[in-house]
Amino acid sequence: MPTLRLALSQVNPRVGDLSGNADLVRSWTRRAADAGAQLVLFPEMMLTGYPVEDLVFRRSFIAASRAALERLAADLAADGLGDLPVVVGYLDADGPPQVSGDAEPGRGARNAAALLHRGTVVARYFKHHLPNYGVFDEDRYFVPGEELTVVRIGGVDTALTICEDLWQAGGPFAAARQAGVGLVVNINGSPYELNKDDVRLPLVRRRAAEAGATVAYVNMIGGQDELVFEGDSMIVTADGELLTRAPQFVEHLLVHDVELPAATTAPGTQSVADNMRVVHSIVETIPPAPAGPAASGGLIEPVADEAEVWQALVLGLRDYVNKNGFPSVVLGLSGGIDSAVVAALSVDALGPDRVVGVSLPSQHSSEHSREDAADLAKRTGLDYRVEPIQPMVDSFLANLSLSGIAVENLQARVRGVILMALSNQEGHLVLTTGNKSELAVGYSTLYGDSVGGFNPIKDVWKTLVWRLAKWRNADAARRGETAPIPENSIGKPPSAELSPGQLDSDSLPDYDVLDPILIGYVDGDLGRDGLVESGHDPAVVDKVLRLVDTAEYKRRQSAPGAKISMKAFGRDRRLPITNRWREDG
Repeated sequence: MPTLRLALSQVNPRVGDLSGNADLVRSWTRRAADAGAQLVLFPEMMLTGYPVEDLVFRRSFIAASRAALERLAADLAADGLGDLPVVVGYLDADGPPQVSGDAEPGRGARNAAALLHRGTVVARYFKHHLPNYGVFDEDRYFVPGEELTVVRIGGVDTALTICEDLWQAGGPFAAARQAGVGLVVNINGSPYELNKDDVRLPLVRRRAAEAGATVAYVNMIGGQDELVFEGDSMIVTADGELLTRAPQFVEHLLVHDVELPAATTAPGTQSVADNMRVVHSIVETIPPAPAGPAASGGLIEPVADEAEVWQALVLGLRDYVNKNGFPSVVLGLSGGIDSAVVAALSVDALGPDRVVGVSLPSQHSSEHSREDAADLAKRTGLDYRVEPIQPMVDSFLANLSLSGIAVENLQARVRGVILMALSNQEGHLVLTTGNKSELAVGYSTLYGDSVGGFNPIKDVWKTLVWRLAKWRNADAARRGETAPIPENSIGKPPSAELSPGQLDSDSLPDYDVLDPILIGYVDGDLGRDGLVESGHDPAVVDKVLRLVDTAEYKRRQSAPGAKISMKAFGRDRRLPITNRWREDG
């Protein structure tokens, strides 16, 4: 049986940066060549970044993607890497966009993969299964491919597939079996969700069995707006053996020698399998098999849930800040658990010299909260400032007749004004610190504590915020480092401290009661009856659902934040603001 040394390039492209992404391909291909690779794989839409959304409709962008692909093929050859086959994702089109008046049936923009060799594009493949659920809108953008591309590489027939082709039975993987391939390449832009790694391996095993072939699965890493990609690249044999697996949330070159069956069909033939036409081509020469011991990529075990989520949030924040060119971030430090976790995430993502924490005390701010904010700043080393808001609040109240919740909201808005002023003056990105539970029930002040350009914990339920804080401190202790989050911030009852003695529990059910209802309603789409049947108190359910339904207008205006759950607010969950339907009828 032939042996191929595969190199899976788990890298971090940037949307729209065609030249920068091409440079990534060139540098990582050089690394792969130095490791003796005979086939190099890069993620879905590698050249353009992913997802490109409505950039698909710009013919100039499609033309630039196609030109960048041709240029990349030539540059790889000029780099002395021409004999090394490279699979790379890019944006293609074989007709006008489907939204245009001159659209043609079965033609349009394509989510594509190309095999580059000896300075040319040897083969192309168009994604067959187009996801149109959750954060995906690919039916809006792309036309599905109807051909399976099979390339003979080093005597092994290799099928090219893209992301969603793996998540659905039939189609390319079934056609690959009928075509008798030995290897199926699957390039991905598969966004992170908690525990998705537990789903991914069984899925790859099912598709490998369906194809009767080894599957090489490569996924990108990095943050792109709300999405985070965690990598988790792997190679799985036809009988389900996991040969090698890459770490999550870091760039990584996974190099592994794989024994594969030799091709038996005559090259250059075309056939129809599982309603897909199979198109064959051949790569004449590849680098010789390396001498010495076999390459082994190793097996990286997935981490615990809290560690996984923390890494996802750190990566999502870091890339949002860096890819958008912000020098630093600023956030309000209340001494509470949410701002403490956001501050710790920010320091882990950017370093303490790029994080400004501002204490914004009012007359209702407790002494322990001020001390906890200062303690966190000392523990993390961030730039700490104190800006009392009471004189500004008093100036407003001297000119406006306000009482009750209006005064509470005024305090939050004064804090927002100060943070935005610092952002304008010094160039920081303002981070807002509301968790998913608060966002769900509208427990926030528009243009107050909700102000900001990014929210690192937007998709984190309050009960998970506490778990993350405890995990982060325990992780620091295990490594002999100072725990970043004060124990007082973790242990004290949550409060907005906008009125005397105020607690969150004055307005909301306890979070250990609230969060399971919210998870069922928001993430699980359970209605009132389903929630009550699950054991929740009907009166509490009615209250919570009213709060969620009437807060949609607030959520529509909220800052983006990294998605870590199966249904994040924003791209995942789309409900009308003007909506009279209520679960109680």
